[in-house]
Amino acid sequence: MNYTTQMDAARKGIVTKEMKEVSKKEQMDVRELMELMAKGQIVIPANKNHKSLSAEGVGKNLRTKINVNLGISRDCKDVEVELEKVRTAIDMKAEAIMDLSNYGKTREFREKVVDMSPAMIGSVPMYDAIGYLDKELKDITEEEFLSVIEQHAIDGVDFITIHAGLTRDVCKKIRNHQRLTHIVSRGGSLLFAWMELNDKENPIYTNFDKILDICEKHDVTLSLGDACRPGSIADSTDTVQVQELVNLGELTKRAWERNVQVMIEGPGHMSIDEIEANVVLEKRLCHEAPFYVLGPLVTDIAPGYDHITSAIGGAVASAKGVDFLCYVTPAEHLRLPNLEDMKEGIIATKIAAHAGDIAKNVKGAREWDNKMSKARADLDWSEMFKLAIDPEKATRYREESKPTHEDSCTMCGKMCSMRTVKKILNDEEFSLI
Repeated sequence: MNYTTQMDAARKGIVTKEMKEVSKKEQMDVRELMELMAKGQIVIPANKNHKSLSAEGVGKNLRTKINVNLGISRDCKDVEVELEKVRTAIDMKAEAIMDLSNYGKTREFREKVVDMSPAMIGSVPMYDAIGYLDKELKDITEEEFLSVIEQHAIDGVDFITIHAGLTRDVCKKIRNHQRLTHIVSRGGSLLFAWMELNDKENPIYTNFDKILDICEKHDVTLSLGDACRPGSIADSTDTVQVQELVNLGELTKRAWERNVQVMIEGPGHMSIDEIEANVVLEKRLCHEAPFYVLGPLVTDIAPGYDHITSAIGGAVASAKGVDFLCYVTPAEHLRLPNLEDMKEGIIATKIAAHAGDIAKNVKGAREWDNKMSKARADLDWSEMFKLAIDPEKATRYREESKPTHEDSCTMCGKMCSMRTVKKILNDEEFSLI
């Protein structure tokens, strides 16, 4: 039996090799997986042209996945530096990489990333349009926007972010609502400018059916972008953000009618007490489609530490039902992240995702922690390093400050609580002198 997309296969009862991979990784019965995929509550982004992919599922009852952003910009255009980031992200087991390149030979770079990456690949075609077409934004035609989207699909991108919910009606609210940070989405701001400059409706919205044709043909998952995500806690959960979310919910149903998989992108910046309500709102308005968030960053005052403000929000969001976290690095709001920034962002986001998985009782999540606790109780340092989310850093810290007694560390020495209790329980000789 033939199928067009992973969702189409699930609805027809066809078990794809990607479903088998995800079922094994997630310890989920493939029939349960297919049922949730058929409803749109789980997606497996898997472009037919991405041959090196190791499939991952995003959605209900699955591990929270993380995404790493990278790519070439006009000011930082060293391709080898960005490819090294790709290799590092893969080594650190990020489940997704978004190529946000917007300058130079973007297609050549994108093809290399797709070819080498077992992680799913995402992109924002809007970022690429000006460089790819070599035209001013105002002069790009609707057909040309579609041509860029199609090229990304042909090149093997597994999911694309499109800002189809930013309608003229939403734009009017932006003008009248007195937002503190207006539009902070790069793709959203470019579309807003195009619409205002040309006095036209959003071409991504008006050509949505044609975009679905492309996605269905190549099995590209739509990540419906939140052009109006709050860029400050002052703007969170306002009427502009909510109106766009309502639009995304309607577009989700249209995509599902064509068997096109959908994720919904979310905020952004917001105070910690609003996170749960935002998750409930997205799940209700967008019919339980997987939710993908940037952060959220729970305070605006920490440039240089926004991997921490993001991890705090990400952990809460994941615990409350968010399915996919986009990493944030210490360089957020300041510069293009370097390799070390990227590593810190990945670790912080992986911690947030795992903390959420524990709270959601995702199958197997607590086993990792229990193994680490057992290793600590046994003072088994090699096992602790093996289980650490960042083994290199854990090993380096211990090597930099060696204890007198190998079964302790330089914090407590012979007064180590684990050492004390272990010796007493095992009836071993005990002395603190």
